[in-house]
Amino acid sequence: MKSDLIIIGGGPGGYETAIEAAHRGFSVTLFNGDKLGGTCLNEGCIPTKCLCRNAEVVSQFKNGEEFGIDDFSFTLDFSKVMERKNNVVSSLRSGVETLLKQAKVNVVDSKASFKDNYTIEADGNEYTADNIIIATGSVSKNLPIPGCDLSRVMNSTDLLSIDSIPESLTIIGGGVIGMEFASIFNQFGTKVTVVEFMKQILPPFDSDIAKRLKQILSKKGIKILTGAAAKEIRINENEDIELVYEVKGKEETVCSTHILMAVGRAPRVEELGLENTTISHSAKGIPVDDNMQTNVANIYAIGDVNAKMMLAHVASFQGLRALNAIEDKKDSIMFDVVPSAVFTVPECGMVGKTEEQCKKEGIEVLIGQSFFRANGKALALGEPDGLCKLIFDKESRLLIGAHIIGVEAADLVQQCGDLISRKTTIEQLRDIIFGHPTVSEVILSASHSVK
Repeated sequence: MKSDLIIIGGGPGGYETAIEAAHRGFSVTLFNGDKLGGTCLNEGCIPTKCLCRNAEVVSQFKNGEEFGIDDFSFTLDFSKVMERKNNVVSSLRSGVETLLKQAKVNVVDSKASFKDNYTIEADGNEYTADNIIIATGSVSKNLPIPGCDLSRVMNSTDLLSIDSIPESLTIIGGGVIGMEFASIFNQFGTKVTVVEFMKQILPPFDSDIAKRLKQILSKKGIKILTGAAAKEIRINENEDIELVYEVKGKEETVCSTHILMAVGRAPRVEELGLENTTISHSAKGIPVDDNMQTNVANIYAIGDVNAKMMLAHVASFQGLRALNAIEDKKDSIMFDVVPSAVFTVPECGMVGKTEEQCKKEGIEVLIGQSFFRANGKALALGEPDGLCKLIFDKESRLLIGAHIIGVEAADLVQQCGDLISRKTTIEQLRDIIFGHPTVSEVILSASHSVK
């Protein structure tokens, strides 16, 4: 079967590119080897955000007295929590199926593999196309230490399918996935310990934000160990699962009923038949140029599989860039201005450069900061914990980075991303009228703090 475009992978990058290509007049064949929506919809972004929302509600109930709600008690039915999560995922997946059908995309629900540079095989059938986009996403990494394969050692997919709240949970890895689950299950009543190898949690984030999050979550009862290397997992005499870790040259142990392995994700390059092609690839992913083109002219790779930036929204825009390249169209997508967020309680968000990156690149900067405890809306919401940190290039006075922890942080960094994309100076930002009272006023306040 011949198409104008073949896309391998049904995640956000794959299905959104397929729909857009079909709208542009391409005949499209999309290979979906698993559930439509990929990791993000089925095992990542969406289900975890459902649980994050439940955790927020539980947190508000726990603090009811602050809002004058006395003698209030509640119980958490975890089966209903998971049912709600599953319903949201199912609804969105059905929506994706409808959009693909309306766009007349030929969806093949089979795993695809390359026969050669130009031919795809699936279920004994062969498919060809003028151009091919690989969008196979990523898989959970595993830390290869003794005991990593024990039954109570889970990855994020396993934890999203658990049928009861763990009594205690040790999380190996203090990145985005680890910290979101730490925050969720802490609110659900689980005793949580996080063991992170690096000196700070959320290694890509600005250190001021990461430090503040560690302080806030520690006060909520989460034990966070940084600079700690996981060495071994074993079952002790009490049938608890035990993690042996090393910190400052000394071995320590932590016991729990469950362990989550949250040490990142790896590009999904296996079982694609890439060995039958001349496409450059390794366990680190498929290298691409700025147009997402591989070393083979008619083949592109987008999303986690190229390992440029493992975020669902990046995959979608990389797909758009690849499609534009196929049509020889120019675009103004700025892949260096990408908002990202961690949906802990409170949220964290970032966009643009960190202060540490600026120092490495020799960029002189001006820093503006404001605190949520001085923001009327944040106080009215009962959310005083938070910091907004803005980074401006000293020479051009352009906003080049924004780092926020606090209520609505994910939305606030999107606003800052818009300002960075439109090349906004300190003076121009200060002249923008912000609504009052809104949490977004922390951005305006931070700009005014720059001396």
